[in-house]
Amino acid sequence: MAYTTANTQILPSHLRARLDSFFATVGMGFNAYIERRSRMDQILRLNAKTDAELAGMGLTRDGIPQHVFRDLFYI
Repeated sequence: MAYTTANTQILPSHLRARLDSFFATVGMGFNAYIERRSRMDQILRLNAKTDAELAGMGLTRDGIPQHVFRDLFYI
């Protein structure tokens, strides 16, 4: 069985490049939103714990952001 392929270009290359750049930018923004959202959920979960529970984890309430974002901040 033979297959034929057609390589059609609807947009000129300069417009394809701009469109690719646009979607790459949108994608990076979406990834940042998802990352921030997941970390905000973690902050809220930790903040809902009592001070005694946090102390049992070696945390203080003021230290929650540093704990959640510890991979980004080398403190």
